[in-house]
Amino acid sequence: MIAGRRVRDAVPSVLVATFAVADFLLPEGYVAPGRAAVLREARVVTELGRLAWSRCGPRIGGRGAPRAARTEPRDLDPVVLIPGFLAGDATLSALAKALREQGHRTYRSRILANVRCTARATALLESRLEAVAARRGRRVTLVGHSLGGLLARGLAVRRPDLVSGIVTLGSPMLAPGAHHVALTRSLEALVRLSRVGVPGLMALECVAGDCARTSFDESRQALTPDVSFTAVYSRRDGIVDWRACIDPLATAVEVRSSHLGMVVDPAVIRAVVDAVGGRSVVDGSSR
Repeated sequence: MIAGRRVRDAVPSVLVATFAVADFLLPEGYVAPGRAAVLREARVVTELGRLAWSRCGPRIGGRGAPRAARTEPRDLDPVVLIPGFLAGDATLSALAKALREQGHRTYRSRILANVRCTARATALLESRLEAVAARRGRRVTLVGHSLGGLLARGLAVRRPDLVSGIVTLGSPMLAPGAHHVALTRSLEALVRLSRVGVPGLMALECVAGDCARTSFDESRQALTPDVSFTAVYSRRDGIVDWRACIDPLATAVEVRSSHLGMVVDPAVIRAVVDAVGGRSVVDGSSR
């Protein structure tokens, strides 16, 4: 016990300071999932299995079994995919592949790990959208997972001239602070590292200050009528309060995956493809 205390005392206080997310990020009526809720995320193993089966299943029937044909790129809006907190573009590869098979041109966000200040991340993504829109000569559809969806929502408000539609996956837009304690600990770690001078990370302002307020307020503003909006959510989400993912301005689509599994579950991927393609997704919880 004494040895442990000595180790803790030897660490600069700036590295052990804790914080609470701003009150406006956790409005009344929303709650963070309980500690045990994260166990539901183990379903991602099954969801990865379903993805693998969906890709190789048709070939198991024999050498002559047909493979999924890749559709040539069509005259469709380009799609930029934005990863979730701590994640990078590689996590969205299955979604990108499925969209390309339907003829969409997909583009990475160029985020290696989504840990930047939200204001800085939004500014970089805005530049990325400008480049893609200029190259393709038309507006862009955004698909964002978790935090990536929150960034997409803000960009759609800021630049409707660049964004034709957004699809969010497990993005707690109504209460970004309604997340599992594991995420809180990760945010704390980033803030501590930022305080000691590690560049390019979220700072306290990004989770409890003016930066957080600006990003949240922007993501709550109305969208222009010509920007489509689909919000995908799951009651089995073990990371965020699923109720916070249902933006009243969006077409809500319920799926049955884990939070992490939304980027690999074949049923979710089909829902995204349908939403991006402009086809309505119909299930008992869509609206």
